Amino acid sequence: MEIPNHIALIPDGNRRWAEKNSLDVWLGHERGAETIDKFLHWCLELNIPQVSLWALSTENLNRPKKELSKILELMHKWIEKYVNDSEIFDKYEVRVKFFGDFKRLPKTLVVLMEKLMKKTAKYRKKLLNIMVAYGGKFELTNAFKKIAEKLLKNGRIQITQKTIEKNLFVSAPIDLVIRTGGMSRLSNFFLWQTAYAEMYVTETLLPDFTKRELIKIIKWYNSVQRKFGK
Repeated sequence: MEIPNHIALIPDGNRRWAEKNSLDVWLGHERGAETIDKFLHWCLELNIPQVSLWALSTENLNRPKKELSKILELMHKWIEKYVNDSEIFDKYEVRVKFFGDFKRLPKTLVVLMEKLMKKTAKYRKKLLNIMVAYGGKFELTNAFKKIAEKLLKNGRIQITQKTIEKNLFVSAPIDLVIRTGGMSRLSNFFLWQTAYAEMYVTETLLPDFTKRELIKIIKWYNSVQRKFGK
């Protein structure tokens, strides 16, 4: 079975799962966070070189204050856990990177993210990108700003696809996008990197997603003839 070089996850369905089970919405996010934790472990066990997880979108920041507070609290606990015990990252030699609009996040959370990035910076075998306060349009705008700054500094610059890719948060193209929750859309996620990605949308809500389904999706990926527009 051919393993994708780069898998990205759009996690969706936490609130619907909570409603379905007559629970408070943040309990859905809590169960979803547990599933993301498992998803990461499954990907490492399957020897996937690069994984990108969407933890919080720029649009998510506009959710009700109480719900957003719970999401940020969960994120804080999740990162703190790995800062204190990075055994899984040490075992598989995973470098962790966070990307997004950090100015819109609590400073304590940003400090934790920086600690985990520093702790795993020496690793090169695998890469985990965690997108926080992230949106594809924000990433592209940021890339174009950096290119413009170089143009003003140097007076001249040749802009190619490689130029743009070098200024993105994540330069590697995505092979497979998995979206839970049944919605067939990218929702402003990795607009450049997903140009030729295969996309699998499952009706399964994030808290109910399993390793068996992940393997099923990778088998589906193997059955697809990738033509890259040719």
